[in-house]
Parts: sequence; structure tokens; C-alpha cells
Amino acid sequence: MTVLVTGATGRAGRHVARMLHDSGHRVRAAVSDRAATGPWDEKVAFSFTDPGTWDAAFAGVDRMFLMRPPQIGNVRRDMLPALERARQLGVRRMVLLSLQGAEKNPVVPHHALEKWLRASGLEWTFVRAAFFMQNLSTTHAADIRDRDEIVLPAGRGRTAFVDVRDVAAVAALALAEEGHAGRAYTPTGSRALSYAEAAETLSAELGRPIRYVTAGPVRYWRSARRQGMPAAMTMVTLALYTTCRLGLAAGLTTDVPDLLGRPPIDFARFAHDERAAWVPSAVPRS
Repeated sequence: MTVLVTGATGRAGRHVARMLHDSGHRVRAAVSDRAATGPWDEKVAFSFTDPGTWDAAFAGVDRMFLMRPPQIGNVRRDMLPALERARQLGVRRMVLLSLQGAEKNPVVPHHALEKWLRASGLEWTFVRAAFFMQNLSTTHAADIRDRDEIVLPAGRGRTAFVDVRDVAAVAALALAEEGHAGRAYTPTGSRALSYAEAAETLSAELGRPIRYVTAGPVRYWRSARRQGMPAAMTMVTLALYTTCRLGLAAGLTTDVPDLLGRPPIDFARFAHDERAAWVPSAVPRS
């Protein structure tokens, strides 16, 4: 069995690749950077928008971890043709990294991916992740590191934060084991936090005050674009934070303990493990 892992150098994909490789599965990493290294058996240059890369990536693959690149907003145009080619070449199982509530939110691109997979005749599993804790140590790290603040349009809403390592473990399980086809899992943490509470935990870990600043949609858009976030990704994240502000992102599940046999990684452990992302001296200055 060969598993193709898209986004193999990303936050979730690298963990999926490592977990599958460590458990003895053959992993083919789909990468955009030919110099990329990681815990896999082979790598292949791949892009959803470059048909010339598809056949080499999909040949001999029967299972696939599917992750939407953040820069792709129109999945019907820019992803579905590649997935159709994968099906033609023998890929029979796809595990999609989706979003909490995607089935009810046609605005997010993951909704269209789920719809296609349901009608595809393939074995599919949706991993509808809650908000990654790691969004704070990557996408929003600069605000915390340089300005001691989290600036988001999430209002006072609570979020069922989940550690990406738990999400990857659920996805790897669905790829490696039988019995998960046609299932949708929503891995979350064990409690929903407001961003003010998240800031308090970061303050305790870092030993300096971190504050949460509620931003309106326009301010958030300008801030995200100024920091280099692509427009398509900015639109998606704005929609997601709006669901949080409206109180729709706080739902908790027991999928992580039910599937993995252990509690979810909590926010305090995440903050400790990722603290270097927010320590100014840990980040080289240009």
C-alpha cells in the first residue's frame, strides 16, 4: 500500500506522513519544493493546477491524504480535475482535511470537496478539524511575538481549539485502518476557549502580558493582507472567524479520545511546546 500525502511539508501533512511512515506504511510525499526533506519513502513534484505532475504522483497509489492548498479558492476549477485523474489511475480512498461545520457552510471551499467525494464512488473520510491551535504559532505568530497581541474578528465567541497533532493522528488512522469509509470526524480539544482565555494561557507561558484585540472585518482584512496572507485565504479565514464570533465554533466532540484512546492535547501543552514561535530572541531579525 502506497499513501500519497498532499501538503506533506505543511502543518498537518508532515505529521500524517511521519505517523504513517513510523507505522510501516509506504509514504509518497507530494511536494512543491524539490529540495524538501521529511519522513517519507519517496517524494514527487505535484501541483493540483499542473496536469503534467498528476500521473507520476498518482501512479501506484491507492490511498491519499487530501489537503486543500490555502491559495486555492476555486476547488471546482483548480482541484477537482486532479482528483478525477487520481480516481482514473486507481486511487480508491481519500481522507480529506476539512473544517468543522463545512457540511453546513457552502462558503468554504471544503464544502465543494466534500460534495464531490460523496458522489465519487471512492472510499472517503472527512476529518472536519476545529480551529488549529497552531494557527496562533504560525499565521498569527508575528502579532503575538512583536506586539503582544492577538488581533482577530472573533468577538467573544468560544473556539473548540484542536492541536494539529491530534488531527493528523485521526487522519492517519483513517488512512491506515479499515472501517472509516463514509465517516465524518470532528476532532476538537476537550474545552472551548475564548481568545481572551487563550491570551491568558499564552501570557502565563511566556511570562509577559498577551492581550486579545477584537478587530472588525475591514481591519482584519487589511492586517492579514499586509502580512502577506493571500486574498483567497483571507476570505476563508474571515468566514471562519465570523462563525466563531456568532458562537458556531464552540462545539466539542469526543472523536479524539474515542478514536485514539487518549485525551486531546490541551492548550497549555500546545503553548509550552510552541513557545519559541512567540519569543522575539528565538526569531532571527533581518
